[in-house]
Amino acid sequence: MTPVFSSELLLALLREGAASPVERCGILRGEGARIVRADATANVAPDPARHFEIDPAALLAAHRDARGGGAGIAGWYHTHPGGRPDPSPTDAAQAAADGMLWLIVGHRTARLWRAVADGAVHGRFDPVAFTVELPNRVEKKCLAVHMEDGERTVSFRPSRIAPL
Repeated sequence: MTPVFSSELLLALLREGAASPVERCGILRGEGARIVRADATANVAPDPARHFEIDPAALLAAHRDARGGGAGIAGWYHTHPGGRPDPSPTDAAQAAADGMLWLIVGHRTARLWRAVADGAVHGRFDPVAFTVELPNRVEKKCLAVHMEDGERTVSFRPSRIAPL
């Protein structure tokens, strides 16, 4: 299934990433292929300027909510302040090969990854094409979403452009 995001959700995450000098993080919540929300959590990493760790209490609460009928946990998001929207070696070392989605925001760009065994990036991640629903159209096979300066223009890069 191709993950589906609303443009509003992606724009909110791009703004969050652009506004913070430390790594922000949270939980992607979904219903089927649709990512319906991104729950921001505290970053409890000892060095949040360079690493992220989702607050365990927030993670447990999300699991309880999902078991109670709320949106499921589709994956995670975090920002790379001043960095690219690509997984770092640290991300790879911390990721389980569990098929979860990782949305990474950096340089005003968001990219989606899946944590897998023997991934193309650092042996742990494969890029994931996704769909973005806008008010007047749908953009399919996006590999990245970029927010221009001024936060008014969002551009899409279709998957026919080669990944890293």
